[in-house]
Amino acid sequence: MRNALRNLAFQIVFYGLSVPIVLGAPIAPLFGTRAMRAYCMAWAGFGVWCARHILGIVVRVEGAPIERPALYAAKHQSMFETLALAQLLGTPTIVMKQELARIPLWGWATRRYGVVTVDRGASARGLRGMMREAEAAVREGRSILFFPEGTRVRPGETPPLRSGFAGLYRALKLPVVPVALDSGHVWPRRGPKRPGTVTFRFGPSVEPGLSRGEAEAVVHAAINALETPPPRRIADADD
Repeated sequence: MRNALRNLAFQIVFYGLSVPIVLGAPIAPLFGTRAMRAYCMAWAGFGVWCARHILGIVVRVEGAPIERPALYAAKHQSMFETLALAQLLGTPTIVMKQELARIPLWGWATRRYGVVTVDRGASARGLRGMMREAEAAVREGRSILFFPEGTRVRPGETPPLRSGFAGLYRALKLPVVPVALDSGHVWPRRGPKRPGTVTFRFGPSVEPGLSRGEAEAVVHAAINALETPPPRRIADADD
């Protein structure tokens, strides 16, 4: 019952106040790009604050971001890491699916903040567009946060990296910092959220110049460093 009340309070406070925050987003660009990005970071901070003080979700950080622009390749298990990592990395450019950028007003706000959109169909034209947007972000001196497995997964799942990772790594020639995390244990894709600790583990950076296979193998292992295999089904016991 207590956790149900936590979830209800979070829905009311976070999502209820996010509506006027998003509706107020068009005002921020009137004061410049920095103001727009600060506005978005304030919203992200509000989300992390609600998770901590209403849901009881605490953040633990192992390692640290590097002190130059980089590609941050993170595991993706929930919405929570998009908020927390934006804060930890300091207004990075975020790679996100095109569908989100089409949401009325919200999509407009994300583009003014500065995002890279990706066609999850991975068409050649879509990948070229993603590269152009990413290169523009790098020219601004911004780091890029992306989720190379392509979508949210359940704890224990370790799908292969999507093709966009290799394209960004080869084209941008930036170090890649893998980020392992375990948010799915407290913020599941479906069902109630639970109190607990979310660990963000920044791994050693992977410098440019490796072959596609080498880079993918190192990054895939690093972002899955906190994963444990899902429990076997009883039906598999005699396999």
